[in-house]
Amino acid sequence: MTGTGTGMSSAAPLGGPGAEGPLLVTEDDQLIEQLLRICAAAGAVPHVVCGAPPGRQVWEAAPLVVVGDDVADRLAGLSHRPQVLLVGRDLDDVEVWRRAVVVGARHVVFLPDGEPWLRDRIADAAEGVGVQALTVAVLGGRGGAGASTLACALAVTAAREGHRTMLIDGDPLGGGLDVLLGGESAAGLRWPDLAGSRGRVNAVELERSLPRLHELTALSWDRGDILTIPVEAMRTVLGAARRRGGVVVLDLPRRIDDTAGEALEQADLGLLVVPAELRAMTASGRVAAAARMRLVDLRAVVRGPAPSGVTGEEVARGLRIPLAGELTAEPGLVDDMERGRPPGARAKGPLGRFCSAFLAEALPCAGAAA
Repeated sequence: MTGTGTGMSSAAPLGGPGAEGPLLVTEDDQLIEQLLRICAAAGAVPHVVCGAPPGRQVWEAAPLVVVGDDVADRLAGLSHRPQVLLVGRDLDDVEVWRRAVVVGARHVVFLPDGEPWLRDRIADAAEGVGVQALTVAVLGGRGGAGASTLACALAVTAAREGHRTMLIDGDPLGGGLDVLLGGESAAGLRWPDLAGSRGRVNAVELERSLPRLHELTALSWDRGDILTIPVEAMRTVLGAARRRGGVVVLDLPRRIDDTAGEALEQADLGLLVVPAELRAMTASGRVAAAARMRLVDLRAVVRGPAPSGVTGEEVARGLRIPLAGELTAEPGLVDDMERGRPPGARAKGPLGRFCSAFLAEALPCAGAAA
């Protein structure tokens, strides 16, 4: 579509409040063609206004407004709003910054150099990206520490309390979190289906494509032979999961390879599950040291009983990380899992109580949205 310079035209019918696509305001035919191509690459259907300033409702309702430098001065009478970008045409034109102030633009982007950045901003707008998810990585201090159990319980609790929740199984040798959730036969994509992911994955489509179990979405493994996740696939998938908001829980292996390291770098905080035993503390120290190279906020979850009487505070102090809390044994946990009832399903059990308290503390601090 090209503008005529007199009137209004659009790549799709103009919508009212809640329209998904960005609003493009320009009379430059060449720029319109560039922006339409970028929108198509981002999977967004834009609304184009040319020849006259957009109406107030259209201006305020769009999730993102992209203004051509050719019309910036003519929009001076419109109210300032967030998410306005100005597309400049000349890197040497110092007046472009004045015009950005006129339209209330927070950023000026120059094409073609800024095309990847602009494409990502348009894709964010099309997906309705808001506050990113609180992302929690869970690791075991030693084998059999109970990290997968805690990760599953944390996700189940977050979903029960009304948060959009995704549980991601980053441990190919862990047996599969879908099994813990009782959904190993549930339809949906697994890691081998996403191992080739590159660039940007649509967050909404990712969520829709995964198995939905106990009011949460889960990305786990199939029973095949693929046992590795490329770093780029983890970066892409986890980035999409975080853009959906709510809570993302990662179950990671004790060995911090490049892929697990990528996951830790995107996490807001980590929980290291440590049995209250001397040998477990020694092994956990190595895991903690490796994890803290990628993640600043690592906390200990000390699991009892403690045969030697060591306390959670003593364990955390020995590991030189803060104590997130202590866990006692969960009565009936094994029987629950045999019946397809996941860890954390008992809201008043030790796991449920710990997870609720942890989320109540962590969510406001991270600013995650339900």
